[in-house]
Amino acid sequence: MSEYSLVINGDTVTGAASYDVINPATEEVLAQAPNASVEQLNEAVQAAKDAFPAWSKTEWAERQAILNKLAGIVNANIQELAQILTKEQGKPLEVAMGEVGGAGVWLSTIASFSFPEESVKSMIGNTAVIERRPLGVVGAILPWNFPVLLVVMKIAPALLTGNTIVIKPAPTTPLATLKLIALFQEVLPAGVLNVISGLEHIGPAMTSHPDIDKISFTGSSPTGKSIMASSAETLKRVTLELGGNDAAIVLPDADVDKIAEGIFQTVFGNSGQVCIAIKRLYVHESLADALTEKLVALAKASTVGNGLEKGVQFGPVQNKMQFEKLSALLDGIRNSSAKVHCGGEVSDEKGYFIPLTIVSGATEDSDIVSKEQFGPILPILTYTDVDDAVSRANALDMGLGGSVWGADVQKAAEIARQLEVGSAWVNSHQDISPAIPFGGAKQSGIGVENSVHGMEEYTRIQVISTPGA
Repeated sequence: MSEYSLVINGDTVTGAASYDVINPATEEVLAQAPNASVEQLNEAVQAAKDAFPAWSKTEWAERQAILNKLAGIVNANIQELAQILTKEQGKPLEVAMGEVGGAGVWLSTIASFSFPEESVKSMIGNTAVIERRPLGVVGAILPWNFPVLLVVMKIAPALLTGNTIVIKPAPTTPLATLKLIALFQEVLPAGVLNVISGLEHIGPAMTSHPDIDKISFTGSSPTGKSIMASSAETLKRVTLELGGNDAAIVLPDADVDKIAEGIFQTVFGNSGQVCIAIKRLYVHESLADALTEKLVALAKASTVGNGLEKGVQFGPVQNKMQFEKLSALLDGIRNSSAKVHCGGEVSDEKGYFIPLTIVSGATEDSDIVSKEQFGPILPILTYTDVDDAVSRANALDMGLGGSVWGADVQKAAEIARQLEVGSAWVNSHQDISPAIPFGGAKQSGIGVENSVHGMEEYTRIQVISTPGA
């Protein structure tokens, strides 16, 4: 088995203990990951704190150049990182290569950002220059669905704005992140970027740590609430990108043949383990049968399996807990009045494989509709009145993303504006970019990531007021 290490103050460090990382496609032990102690976390935070004064004083252009070097490291190691990612996360190798390649794009794009110059005249004629200052030490806590892309989405703005950072990968997918952070040490000063892997004890120790100035978290809403409560003890800044139960509305003028593939991919991509996957599909009753038929045909023609095998399009779900949750959800669906059009039955084969499942006839209060499934199961719901569809789409306490699909783009956009979400798309879904802000409404998060707006979240404003012009 490969050996993986913590990175503290620029050095690779053996964890206080270790634990097994499981390949979700085989249920076999893939590697041993370091299980850091709280003392090792404290060492990493101290290293980041010590590195902050010098790093925060480097020129913006120098930090931009370093981000571009990090992008080059990602691009030079795509094959190796993608192999690790597929084995620990489960996604097909081609998809994993796309994620790693996307991480390189994220780094180089964010490296091009800068803050606009801002100044205003005060009431007594002074010039007030509005400047941005780094916060200090950032703690980044990651989920298991896109471990490489999401770690870069936090590293890039944090480092560019002059912060130092301590990374905690998800316990079930730490390996590609540990490898990547070790590679990044080639071009970074010691202590600027540290990584601590471990089990459940590390997260709470980070969120309550007095020397961590900001927490950036991507994950579930319940965990986000706990993080916010813990961070309040020291008034940490927080960026919380939390769960979603995204609704898509298909209007009566939509062309089923044109939209079916786009909807299918944004439902089932990454085996449905995407915070902004379509998780509820509201279809006008005149199109429901035709669209259901198209989606079912696409699902039946798809191959679910080990992501390292050729021709596999969808891998397993990532971990046993999620597998058991989805298996129970399927049991509930089969015992309800909902109709299962495809999938629905979990096989006895090794691996955490959930079949692509499409159901209709579920009620709004059923678990498959009212709760975020985070897996390859789609409920199709019908409506007759668009206002009713919008009302049902907005009924939940989540509001991450949503979409409207129809031939009349302007009309669809008007309806999209009524969705209580952070991102609303027309005739697409999951369209995110390093240059576009991304965040949630309601209980789907606080703050935004990506773009200059996301970069601002890693800074505080300081006003410099001087006399005269």
